[in-house]
Amino acid sequence: MVQPSLRILHVVGEMNRGGIETWLMHILRHIDRDRFQMDFLVHTTQPCAYDQEICALGSKVISCPHPSRPWLYAHNFKRILRDYGPYDIVHSHVHHFSGYVLRLAQQVGVSVRIAHSHLDTSSIQAKAGWKKRFYIDLMKRWIARYATTGLAASSIAAADLFGLAWQTDPRWRTLYCGVDLKPFQALVDPVTVRTELGIPIDAFVIGHIGRFEQQKNHQFLLEIFAEIAKREPKMHLLLVGDGSLRPEIERKVIQIGLANRVIFTGVRPDVPRLMLGAMDLFLFPSLYEGLGLVLIEAQAAGVPCVLSDIVPKEADLIKPLMHRISLSQPSVSWAEVVLAARQAKLKIIHMEAFSLVEQSQFNIQKNGRELENFYLKLSQKYG
Repeated sequence: MVQPSLRILHVVGEMNRGGIETWLMHILRHIDRDRFQMDFLVHTTQPCAYDQEICALGSKVISCPHPSRPWLYAHNFKRILRDYGPYDIVHSHVHHFSGYVLRLAQQVGVSVRIAHSHLDTSSIQAKAGWKKRFYIDLMKRWIARYATTGLAASSIAAADLFGLAWQTDPRWRTLYCGVDLKPFQALVDPVTVRTELGIPIDAFVIGHIGRFEQQKNHQFLLEIFAEIAKREPKMHLLLVGDGSLRPEIERKVIQIGLANRVIFTGVRPDVPRLMLGAMDLFLFPSLYEGLGLVLIEAQAAGVPCVLSDIVPKEADLIKPLMHRISLSQPSVSWAEVVLAARQAKLKIIHMEAFSLVEQSQFNIQKNGRELENFYLKLSQKYG
């Protein structure tokens, strides 16, 4: 007798290229799709980068807009679960809003409800006004009440959503997101990649991958780059990604006179190739992170990383490649660390770095099996 598949509905803002979304796609590609049916409920009506592949793999992308209008959202959400369900598991990735999502899932009878924390937003919460704080407090109470379990990308991401005492509640646990490492084994010709990007072969290239949003701190990144450019005439900056702040950053680049040294690639599907073929160093001055999965990718490529010290230490797999510095330090200090860190690549070869990442929990093969077992145990417990 064939065992029926578990039906899982992932709730996410949109399925464009980003840390959470890319991890979910890695899971979808590697999970046993005969035993686990994954669909995606998104908070947008716009087509997204991963939509076609999701459908090609036998899954659905279901639009449920208007999260800012709770009554309308509730109506749409319950209709979707009625029309497309029943689902065994609702797995929500929308941080605080997961409280509302899981409350609705409980009302329609979904037995397994997962809140997944991918961020640590505590620094922003501390500056929030009373309305935002009320919303956050309410959502956290609903998560505590309506989540049958919770996952977190790191310890600080768990504390952010589940409380400082999260380790005393058996419902909450960490699950590191995995990376598909196969592309990092490819032989990449740096000359070809740099020529395509218009970067001189002998340039020292600093790379950054991330959405152009406040969290990623692009303004400060440019200040650091300007300081480095004063000391290193062959310096170039490669910015991969898109977002609402990109026009502002493009104007800033022109204002500081470095337009001929900065390459904006937009969103790219070949991040491993860019890391292997173009980047000498990865710069990551984020204001907050849940983990920073792109740092795992950079280490798999053997690229030294200079990062803000707020990034969870679980991201430090290969210590010689990781160089932490406080955001309270000026751009001059960051520039000095970058110039010193460029030597780190000489201390560890790419395949040695790759092997260490391959053996870790961040390998998508291990990560996928861990998530499969987690789903099965939950379905047996609550099903």
